[in-house]
Amino acid sequence: MSRIGKLPVGIPKGVTVAVNGHRVSVKGPRGELQRTLHEDVGVKVEGEQVLVTRPSDEPNHKALHGLSRTLIHNMVEGVTRGYSKQLEITGVGYKAEPKPFGLVLSLGLSHQIEYRAPAGIKLTAPQPTQVVIEGADKEVVGQVAAELRSLRPPEPYKGKGIKYAGEIIRRKAGKAGAK
Repeated sequence: MSRIGKLPVGIPKGVTVAVNGHRVSVKGPRGELQRTLHEDVGVKVEGEQVLVTRPSDEPNHKALHGLSRTLIHNMVEGVTRGYSKQLEITGVGYKAEPKPFGLVLSLGLSHQIEYRAPAGIKLTAPQPTQVVIEGADKEVVGQVAAELRSLRPPEPYKGKGIKYAGEIIRRKAGKAGAK
């Protein structure tokens, strides 16, 4: 048995899980998430738990077993607590400004960049050099963070750009200097 796949997913109070064939819907205080799982994986709700089963011990089925259980667990976690990522902006004049549609970023280019947040994502900037991404879907939160970081990735000489909070940038030495 898969060590992760055989663990049941607990359903907290205020969360409902509905299974319709291979489509799993999770509804909670922070929203509703839906996902279609692989047809080889069986999902059933028993009481306050969601159980995931697999048809055989083939390596492919073992991998799908653990993956499916983790995806359902992330959905339940997302609709109860939600997920968030923090980004830090470093550089003179680099800043983020929250707008109703998302963010306006000044990143040292000749123009400002308007980033429109996808549905279900909340973008805030507690300080002009910090961005907080919050949402119920773990994948979408991570994807938005990666897209924002890719607008101006940190460079190794001065460390200017957008980086994840706590990310360490390996710095390089510049030119040795003139004679």
